[in-house]
Amino acid sequence: MTSQEVRWNTRYQNAGDDYLFGTEPNRFLAHRAQLLRNGSTAVSVADGEGRNSVWLAEQGLEVTAVEISPVAVEKARRLLAGRKLAIRFLLADMLAPDWPPADMHNAFDWVIGVFIQFVGAEERLRQFAAMKQLAKPGGRILLHGYTPKQLDYGTGGPSTIENLYTREILLDAFAGWDIEELVAYEDDIAEGIGHKGRSALIGLIARKP
Repeated sequence: MTSQEVRWNTRYQNAGDDYLFGTEPNRFLAHRAQLLRNGSTAVSVADGEGRNSVWLAEQGLEVTAVEISPVAVEKARRLLAGRKLAIRFLLADMLAPDWPPADMHNAFDWVIGVFIQFVGAEERLRQFAAMKQLAKPGGRILLHGYTPKQLDYGTGGPSTIENLYTREILLDAFAGWDIEELVAYEDDIAEGIGHKGRSALIGLIARKP
């Protein structure tokens, strides 16, 4: 068991029957519902307890949810229960050197990464490289996270600055891709006990050549 798996299992277990980040979809993601329908397949990486993957399935997309924590996947299955929807849950470490597997390369219209800032600069390159492999030619990555100003708010997210996104970091990471949206802004969010209050946020939509 890796340190990341131990860390996230503990966090999700400590939430008990509650959902650490709530059960409603991320707002940046949900506000782009119409755009997301320009495609039929989506993969949500580091999906957590299923709030985003379940919502994506409700939009009519064929969804794969990738998550390292078996505790989180079990909670995601519980969230899905009783709905006439299907999600492919994959228990996997997206930072593993052999991930994603070959059958997932160039496979998805949408690759979703919401608050996946649990790595520093070096591992982030690996993380983004994996996401790029998942996207079909012409497919898109949707990324949402915190900017360094979030350290002043302390209302969620990482406590180390190197894990946070700036416009420059994202423009450099997705050089050669078509940047369809890149917006830094502030908002009051309420996503379970994990993300709550005034927040410094950034969102990206980038299209693969």
